[in-house]
Amino acid sequence: MSRAATSAVDVRSLVAAEETLDGDPEGMAGQMSRLCRAALEALGVSGVGVVVTSDEGPTTSVASTDVVTRQVAELQFTLGEGPTWDAHLTRRPSLAPDLRDGTARRWPALVPAVRGLGVGALFAFPLQVGQARVGCLDLCSNRPGTLSRVGTALALDFADLATVWLLDGQQRASRGVAPDGFDGALHHRARLHQAQGMVMVQLDVDLGEAMSRIRAHAYATEHSLDAVAGDIVTRRLRLAEDVR
Repeated sequence: MSRAATSAVDVRSLVAAEETLDGDPEGMAGQMSRLCRAALEALGVSGVGVVVTSDEGPTTSVASTDVVTRQVAELQFTLGEGPTWDAHLTRRPSLAPDLRDGTARRWPALVPAVRGLGVGALFAFPLQVGQARVGCLDLCSNRPGTLSRVGTALALDFADLATVWLLDGQQRASRGVAPDGFDGALHHRARLHQAQGMVMVQLDVDLGEAMSRIRAHAYATEHSLDAVAGDIVTRRLRLAEDVR
């Protein structure tokens, strides 16, 4: 089956058929949660998530189907490597159907960590239109294996729909109004950027090095990137000059 046989209308119908669960956020964030659940059922993977990106790379998760998928996203934020990063930077899907093979050379810190979570394969599809890059659709599988042609086509269609919603959300956010349910994600991004700027000034380094220092501290202390950024912004933490 070609991608033409799986239209955006079909994907929208799959998402529309998903029931709203207790705990689902309001507005667009709730739509993203239902999109992830619809993709999970349609693609037969173990987990689905949507992350938003900035020019620097992935920044935060806005929806996911399970704890492990959120943990994989957080590990990629912290370590600065993985399929989500590659998909964002290359503007092409990044597919790792078997984490037991040479992918460890591509992502030496990430692969052992996610395999420890029971993940056997990872796939990331960029959310983009033209030059606009807004996020990635992430898929996790607890068993190694490739996506079928039909599965790949469906994943691309889900990615297209997520792109439309995120672009709409960013347009509203640019007018000073956060999309419904996205307040936490936007706050996470703003706090991380604020912490990056503070470290840059404190250590007299550039923005890229400041982020590297924050990531290094998060990895060494086994804290999330968001937690470390929060400690920096509230001045509970000041990174030492020799932190790498």
